[in-house]
Amino acid sequence: MAPRFLVDINVGRLAKWLRALGYDTATSPSVDDDGLLRHALAEGRILLTKDARLVRRGIIARGTLRALLVRDDDVWAQLRQVVRELGLEAEAQEFSRCMRCNTRLAPIPPEEVRDRVPPYVYQHQESFTTCPVCRRIYWPGTHWRNMRAELARIGGDGA
Repeated sequence: MAPRFLVDINVGRLAKWLRALGYDTATSPSVDDDGLLRHALAEGRILLTKDARLVRRGIIARGTLRALLVRDDDVWAQLRQVVRELGLEAEAQEFSRCMRCNTRLAPIPPEEVRDRVPPYVYQHQESFTTCPVCRRIYWPGTHWRNMRAELARIGGDGA
């Protein structure tokens, strides 16, 4: 079973990129440390944080809750660390989750998005997915190619 994550606010941008890789990644931006720990424990999530004090808490130190102390401020370095230290598949199920709300995306017929995407996109794309919750539409355009290039870097030599 693929790991599930809870990303602390201090590494919030990391959530977007873990979702882009297809990993279930929750955020709790307005919760205190105790709330974060309860959330992660209740849902069986690995806590990702830059807060060294938080990862020294008993629940983590005893191994009851798994956590990773993120060391860098740069989101790409953070993503490389998470992928490498947790042994993640960098291209497991990429672009299968909504990058905004974390919901699993569903295919949607092109005719249903005709009035919801730019005309050029509708004319030149064959496949679309949608988020059943926030209703965003996704398609494999140039933004996906650019994101794929960035994601491919994390599996390489650390460039």
